[in-house]
Amino acid sequence: QVQLVESGGGLVQAGGSLRLSCAASGRTFSSYTMGWFRQAPGKEREFVATIWSGGSTGYADSVKGRFTISRDNAKNTVYLQMNSLKPGDTAVYYCAADTSYGGTYPRSYSYWGQGTQVTVSS
Repeated sequence: QVQLVESGGGLVQAGGSLRLSCAASGRTFSSYTMGWFRQAPGKEREFVATIWSGGSTGYADSVKGRFTISRDNAKNTVYLQMNSLKPGDTAVYYCAADTSYGGTYPRSYSYWGQGTQVTVSS
């Protein structure tokens, strides 16, 4: 069983930055594929970014160039650095983990955090 706890959400003005963190349990964190997803009110959960065990990353087109996903295996933590935030980035952000490939579909991930709210004001 993998437990995930997100932190770092909050209220920020457009153009600002936030860094989300996700602390994971488990002795084999370095082998997990980690992902960030978000869900705005009335919308489906959507892919934001992923990082594989080898360090390769992938991003949704909507955040490419603005968001950066990274991981610290020594701390069992994955991060999402969000810059140049827009009101359209407002959502609950979820951390997810998978012991296999992961990818861009929520159904591919086995473990989820409780989410952290990010609100971007105009």
